Amino acid sequence: MVLMKLRGLTAGALVFCGLGTGPAEATNGYFANGFGGASKGMAGAGVAVPSGVLGLAQNPAMGHKVGNMAGLCLTSFLPDRSVEIAPGGPLTPGTHKSRNDYFLIPCGGANWVLNDRLTFGAFLFGNGGMNTEYGTNFFAGFGAGSEPLGVNLEQAFISLNLSYKLSDQVTVGVSPILAVQRFSATGLEAFSFMSTAPGNVTNRGDDWSHGWGANLGILWEPGNGLAFGASYRTRIEMQKFDKYAGLFAEQGGFDIPASATIGLAYTPQTAPKWTFTGEYQRIFYGDIPAISNSNAPPQGPLGADNGIGFGWTDMDIWRVAAIYRHNETWTFRGGISHASAFAEGKNAVMNSLTPATPQWHASLGASYRINDRWGVTGSWTHAFDNSIKGTNPALTGVPQEVRARMSQNEIALGLTYRW
Repeated sequence: MVLMKLRGLTAGALVFCGLGTGPAEATNGYFANGFGGASKGMAGAGVAVPSGVLGLAQNPAMGHKVGNMAGLCLTSFLPDRSVEIAPGGPLTPGTHKSRNDYFLIPCGGANWVLNDRLTFGAFLFGNGGMNTEYGTNFFAGFGAGSEPLGVNLEQAFISLNLSYKLSDQVTVGVSPILAVQRFSATGLEAFSFMSTAPGNVTNRGDDWSHGWGANLGILWEPGNGLAFGASYRTRIEMQKFDKYAGLFAEQGGFDIPASATIGLAYTPQTAPKWTFTGEYQRIFYGDIPAISNSNAPPQGPLGADNGIGFGWTDMDIWRVAAIYRHNETWTFRGGISHASAFAEGKNAVMNSLTPATPQWHASLGASYRINDRWGVTGSWTHAFDNSIKGTNPALTGVPQEVRARMSQNEIALGLTYRW
């Protein structure tokens, strides 16, 4: 009965997030670049400036800045992903485009100010980006393969939030997180021969796992228009994907990596309509073997502790953004972000399944206050085209070049209610 209830909770969470249709977001690796329309309008910034209820996912100490508010958001996401394969090897040459290029992803939550010191919030959000479906199985040259070829990873986070003011200048926050993820893979029969569990590599349908973690945050406002924010989300140890124990390292392990963010915001006293912010974030992909293990020698077979992975390294993201409060009705935002390269060219072959390659993001956004209670927020983000290119003779037998690329557009809309 407990297991049935848990499965029901996970299914409900994923359906609410819209992840059941295949998740994707403007991404840094597969982490979303901000949560909610206000943050996305600043290229993902939000650790030192308030950005609505979903901003609590970036800094749990923002409860008093958010105030009494409920919000719903809907993201329309359009990724363009393809793989170019040169002739001269077992991989099917040509340009192969992923079929999935449009997703709708909702999120939402609420925050309550309990007293001058304490706030409570509850919200739900998701990660995405590891979803592909190719009409041609370009790995079929290794052996029989089904069509389509692709993978699908969906992650939802259900979080409660407590924010507590230690003083007029310092606020701290904590958010316990229930994480739920679902994974499936098709068309990877060609890799079964290099697995410790050949029957658990591909075509096993959906597999689910869950785990617990926490997000910690602090906000310091020393005065003179300055604000410093920092947050740390712990590594979330997830149940293993047993159905894919022969695909991921550590017999199906796929934990969610930790991330840390620090930022500064400044509102000039001579120009109080403006706020400028900058922040730095690190995502610790390198700590997760299934993600970070190379797919070049001397890695072990698929599914082993040192089994082949995607070769991702820790990612560093820098963001700068600005807010302009035109009047009591209109607020405008803009920002850019840059992420470090996530993998070397020798890992391009395996990353054709997950071409999460963008590094530069640019965003514009605006909020319109309808009345004292209702407001709407919108944003547009463009992730500029980027690629990873290289060869891996250890996998293909010959130096056959593979180029995996991706660009993205994202439109986010949100509705807020204050009381």
